[in-house]
Formats: sequence, structure tokens, C-alpha cells
Amino acid sequence: MPWAVSKAFRDHGRTAMLPPIPLHGLRHTYATLALASGVNPRIVSGRLGHATVALTLDVYSHVLPQADREAAERIAALLLVRAGASPEAFWRLCK
Repeated sequence: MPWAVSKAFRDHGRTAMLPPIPLHGLRHTYATLALASGVNPRIVSGRLGHATVALTLDVYSHVLPQADREAAERIAALLLVRAGASPEAFWRLCK
């Protein structure tokens, strides 16, 4: 019975003094943490059973704003290294 699983989950959460979260909330927590930590969106999408990566990104893109900055910094660091600058010099410029 689905309600029994939800009740057991809620009871275990209370016992562990965790903030209340619906069982389905674990799915969202997983997706948010995985994307925010840099897990490939294709992997996250597959684990969630989404039909497309686009669906995953549409639903969870709010966790990726910092990923844009990190991508720009990584590319800039590569370009500087190719131009002969050290990675340390790049990071000093970023501060």
C-alpha cells in the first residue's frame, strides 16, 4: 500500500529529527543536488526516467546559474594556458 510507505518514511524522518519532506521530495532533492554538484544532466535525466534531457533541464534549471560562470571560467583558464599564461595567473585575475 503506497500510503504505508509514505507513513513509514514520515515516521523515520521524525525519529531522525529531519525536516518534513514528502517521499516524492527525495526525487527532487536528488535531481537538484546532482545537477548542482556537476553530474551530467543526461545521467540525471536517465535516473529520473525523463524522456529527454530537455525536460530535466526545464524542470531543474534553477540550480544551474553558477554552472554558467564555472563554464566561462574553465574556458577562460584553458585559453590563458594555451596563450602561455599559468592557471595561477588566471585565478589571481578572478579574485
